Amino acid sequence: MTNTPNTLVIRNGTVIDGSGAPARRNDAIVVEGNRIKHVGALPPDIALDDRRNVAVIDAAGQWIMPGLIDAHCHVSYGYPVIKGEGKGRGTTRPEFSTLKAARSVQKVLRSGVTGISVPGGTWFTDVGVRDAIKLGLMEGPRMYVAGRMIVTYGCIEDDEPSWEGTPDHSIGKLCNTGDEMVTEVRRQGKHGVNFIKMADSRSGESQMLAKEEIAAVVAEAHRRNLRVGIHSRGAGSTRAAAEAGVDWIIHADLATDRDLEAVAKAGMPIIPTATFLAMVVELGQKVGAEQVQLDINRMKRHFEALCVLMHKARKLGIKLLVGTDTGNNTFMRYGEVHAKELEIFVKYGDYSPLEAISAATRDNAYAIGLQGQVGELAPGKLADLIVLDRDPLADITVLQGGKHLTHVIKDGKIVDLAPREEMLTFREAAE
Repeated sequence: MTNTPNTLVIRNGTVIDGSGAPARRNDAIVVEGNRIKHVGALPPDIALDDRRNVAVIDAAGQWIMPGLIDAHCHVSYGYPVIKGEGKGRGTTRPEFSTLKAARSVQKVLRSGVTGISVPGGTWFTDVGVRDAIKLGLMEGPRMYVAGRMIVTYGCIEDDEPSWEGTPDHSIGKLCNTGDEMVTEVRRQGKHGVNFIKMADSRSGESQMLAKEEIAAVVAEAHRRNLRVGIHSRGAGSTRAAAEAGVDWIIHADLATDRDLEAVAKAGMPIIPTATFLAMVVELGQKVGAEQVQLDINRMKRHFEALCVLMHKARKLGIKLLVGTDTGNNTFMRYGEVHAKELEIFVKYGDYSPLEAISAATRDNAYAIGLQGQVGELAPGKLADLIVLDRDPLADITVLQGGKHLTHVIKDGKIVDLAPREEMLTFREAAE
C-alpha cells in the first residue's frame, strides 16, 4: 500500500463555504485526516514541498464548496433496469439488487454528491451498502437510510391485491394498526436503519394514516433514537404529521395555509422534491405521455403546487431541504439530476444561487444526521468538498451531472473521478 499524505492543502480559487456568506478568494484550506483544520492564510508550519506528507491541489481559477447532499435519493428500487436482467414484478433478487445499488452510489459520489438520505428501499439493502462504505469496503457517499416504508391499505406502494399481501421485494411494509407499526419500527431499528419512513396516499387524494398512528411511530422511533420522515402530499396527513412530531415532511404540495402553519409551529423542515415532477413534465413534452407512463397533467399540477409551496414556506420560516427522488424511475438516473433541485429553487422559488447552495449543503446536513458537522467549509467540519471549473453562483446548472468537477474530496480523501464502468471498484480487504 502506497503512502497517503495525511495533510491536504487546497490553494487559491474562490471559496463558497456553504454558510451563506459571500464567496471569497481562497489562500489555503488545510485538511488533516478527515477534518478541515484551517481556512484562511497558509499556516507557516505547512511545508508544501513535503510531498510525502502533504498533498496540494492548486484550484486557481476554480471554485471550492462543500460536497452536495441529496436529501431524497432511493438506492434499492431496482433502477437502472439492466438489459438481460430477468425479473418479475419488483426487485425480486436481493443479491443482484445489492450489487446494482453498490455500483449506483459510486456514480452518485463521482457527480459531487458526498451525502444522501435514502427514504425507503427494499429489504435492508441500503443498510448493507451504507455499512460497506463506512467500513471501507467500497467508495460511496455518506448514507443515512430508512427501510421499507410503513404503509396501510391504499397508501403509496400498497400495489399488490390484498390477497397477495406485500411480498418481501416490495418497497412498502403493510401495517394496518398502530401496534403493527410499532412492531415494524422495532424490527427496522434492530436491523440498523437511521430513520423510519412512513407513507400516506400516493397523490394526496385522501388521508390514509391517522394522526394517532403517526404519533405512535414517532414515539417509538424517538425512544430508540431513530428519526421519522413521511411521504405526505395531502393536506390532512401533513397537518397530522406536524402535530405528531415527525422529523421531516416530504412533498406537502397539497398542504393548505392552515397545514403549513402547523408545520411552522412544530418546526420541522419540508423536502419538496420537485425534480421528479419536473423531469416527468420535461420528458412528456419531448417524448409523449405514453412513453413516460405517468399522468403528465397531474404531475404538472403537483409541480406548480410545489412552486407555490416554496414561497409560502419561506414566508412562514419553514426550512426547505433539497432532494430529487433520484433512483425512483428509469429516467431518474444516478449521477445526473442530483443538483437539478437547486436550479428549481432558483428558477421557481426565488432563491439566490448562494441560498440554494446553502440549502443543499449546510441545511441538508440535517437529512443525513450530521447537522453542524458537514455542509460548511470551516475548521472542525468533516472534509467533504468539491472543486469546479465553472462558477455555480453565475450559473447554478454547472453543478449538474458532475461535468464541471475537477476534484471530489470525501472524508478527507481525494476521489478518483476516472470512469469506472467496467467494474464495481470494491476495495481490497487488505486496505
